[in-house]
Amino acid sequence: MPDIARLQGMARLLRYWILTATTQAGSGHPTSSLSAVELMAGLLWGEKGGRRFFRFDPEERDHPANDRLIFSKGHASPLFYSLWAGAGQVDEDELMTYRHFGSRMEGHPTSSFPFTEAATGSLGQGLAVGLGMALDAKRVDGLPANVFVLLGDSEMAEGSQWEAMQLAAHYGLDNLVGVLDVNRLGQRGETMHGHDLAVYERKVGAFGWEAVVVEDGHDLEQVADAYARALEADRPAMLIARTVKGKGVAEAEDKNGWHGKALDQEACDRAVADLGEVDRDLRLELAPPEYRRPNRRSPGGIEPPEYGMGDKVPTRKAYGNALKRIFPAHPEMVVLDGEVSNSTKAAAFKEAHPERFFEMFIAEQAMAGAALGFAAKGKRPFASTFAAFWSRASDFIRMAQYSEPSMVFCGSHAGVSIGEDGPSQMGLEDMAFFRTLLGSAVLYPSDAMSCERLVEEAAGFEGMAYIRTTRGGTPVIYGPEETFPIGGCKVLRRTAADKAALVAAGVTLHEALDAAAELAEEGISVRVIDLYSVKPVDRDTLLETAGEVGAIITIEDHYAAGGLGEAVLSALAGHPCPVHSLAVTKKARSGPSREQLEHQGLSKDAIIRKVKEVA
Repeated sequence: MPDIARLQGMARLLRYWILTATTQAGSGHPTSSLSAVELMAGLLWGEKGGRRFFRFDPEERDHPANDRLIFSKGHASPLFYSLWAGAGQVDEDELMTYRHFGSRMEGHPTSSFPFTEAATGSLGQGLAVGLGMALDAKRVDGLPANVFVLLGDSEMAEGSQWEAMQLAAHYGLDNLVGVLDVNRLGQRGETMHGHDLAVYERKVGAFGWEAVVVEDGHDLEQVADAYARALEADRPAMLIARTVKGKGVAEAEDKNGWHGKALDQEACDRAVADLGEVDRDLRLELAPPEYRRPNRRSPGGIEPPEYGMGDKVPTRKAYGNALKRIFPAHPEMVVLDGEVSNSTKAAAFKEAHPERFFEMFIAEQAMAGAALGFAAKGKRPFASTFAAFWSRASDFIRMAQYSEPSMVFCGSHAGVSIGEDGPSQMGLEDMAFFRTLLGSAVLYPSDAMSCERLVEEAAGFEGMAYIRTTRGGTPVIYGPEETFPIGGCKVLRRTAADKAALVAAGVTLHEALDAAAELAEEGISVRVIDLYSVKPVDRDTLLETAGEVGAIITIEDHYAAGGLGEAVLSALAGHPCPVHSLAVTKKARSGPSREQLEHQGLSKDAIIRKVKEVA
């Protein structure tokens, strides 16, 4: 175990690397990194009473017993990368590629760097990710692994921090430790509370956490005492450490105007000289974890879904049924919900497997972050709430894509068809958002059977999948033999004489089928396509259809911007077949589902009128 002198030597080396890497890059956040040097060196290599604080095997990065370290203040990436260099996992030459194009050392941590637990940089997110990891270690794997999250004082103004904190207290996560670097200065001046540690102490305590005040966050002995106290607490703990932004650089220490600003070469040379003797060959080993693994169930078989043809079943109900049904085949599943599981129907899973269900209450940001934490630990999270409410967590979901996780989001109560609850509850932008995510899948089942099968598909999808479900019952139109591969579609009506094609999904597919049946009685033949995979879209089938009909009409219970219609238009870009979009174009109001569809021009009668207009 390193003594204090060696830890001080490591602190000097970390400062040297932070300064030289950012100066060479010509950008970065050296001052935000310098303030947390002792806090992090003390964590990775410190000890108290023979107990090492951070236990991690770099040769088995994914070992479930490893402790985890998340930099919520991701702009302190020069320190993050330097820590792993100090542990012998990165060489100095690579550190000097910081912020260069193609380097693993990106400006904020991403999955390009193998020791990044989760991509960070949009402030206020790391603690929620740590929440998920700590839940996984304590409640799922049952292993003595701790999760440490470095936080900046500026980001404590984010409500998402307090969402995560109250949930961590609720679940009694004594394996979650926050490290609050109170360096007083933010991007443009003093933070909300400056160096008033007592305010943070009261807030942290009020949220049910153990508050551990560190009067001098650059004193390694005080830091060690604080970690020892935090790890002995019987609840989540937060170090609240007074630090100095730019510590070690005389011309920048505790001075405004240095945030996100690298030193020029002359200033860097002066700062390095002031550090004193730096041992650039110093490397310190990390303590190993307890090499225990959780008991894991082997995947088993599942029964096929059972529904009667023509039965009216909400797809949201099928979602819950599917979660419960497929769990034996996917024992890595966990399910999270935002206090609406009786509406999303995730409650079916909760009743069957309560040990794998996590209530996130009305805290959608924390739920999205926690889901990412579970995914980073190798679990397959399914997270659900009303489609409209995922917009609150949009930044968390946007950031999650840079961690390259496999996870599933479900949005229920989509569209104006939910009826009387009115526009505040109607998801009308959700497909547009989830379509923007790199490599995502957007799935929109139209009946219970297709929903069950798409949940199965999502459980094996490598990437982020979104399933859009409906409040009201829709007739079952598919049998158990049907398959629904992601990227496909179903052609439900087709003749050589089709005048137009109706492309829809969800509730509007049934309106399209009814319209096609009535048009057929009048001698007008139209094709009907169930575009259950809005992304990736079945371009080949759409191109084939465009070459065989006079017009394509898309129908969706979603705003026109970014939805199913635009997915079709993108797939057919450059093709001469005209595409007409029926979508939600008027301000939504309260009222019965049937009146809503009529008002927006999405009903059977509106579709018939459009076909007669364009065919």
